[in-house]
Amino acid sequence: MGFHTFDAERADKLEEAGKRYRFLSAEELLWALSPSDDDHVADFGSGTGFFTDDVAPHVDTVHAVDVQESMHDYYREKGVPDNVELVTSGVGDLPLATGSLDGAFSTMTYHEFASDEALAEIARVLKSEGTLAIVDWAASGDGSYGPPVDERFTAEEAVDALREAGFTVTHEAVRPETFLLTATAPSE
Repeated sequence: MGFHTFDAERADKLEEAGKRYRFLSAEELLWALSPSDDDHVADFGSGTGFFTDDVAPHVDTVHAVDVQESMHDYYREKGVPDNVELVTSGVGDLPLATGSLDGAFSTMTYHEFASDEALAEIARVLKSEGTLAIVDWAASGDGSYGPPVDERFTAEEAVDALREAGFTVTHEAVRPETFLLTATAPSE
């Protein structure tokens, strides 16, 4: 699997609501994450902050994590909500305290960071039984949208990886081009 990142020069494409919400609505993301007003959450692969902006009004803090500073630059130009903290980092080495997050989500970026190290790091920063929501391009799709099929994972592969990292998978849905998983972090 390749671990490419989205071309920041095409960041404006990530702001096309009609295309983005076709594969994941704000309501579905909020259902999967089930945030509370006092929650601290992270968006892994936040890009331009498109889905970060949907979650921010429902939590205390969102850590918008992206490996590309140029994506944060785009987000700054667009306007970052006061309760969003930009974090330039890969998911495999997060500069967040152990057990500091109530929840985390990844929208169409799991294929970019999926590894044992990244899942262990997510488990580290989530509180015991914290929520993880992943929506990503499915290897079972035809590749009409998103990255090439050979860069994707099946839902089953993602479920297996999460379970190996100690997560409990609580929901799995496979759609024509994507899958949605919710899981809880390992308990102490």
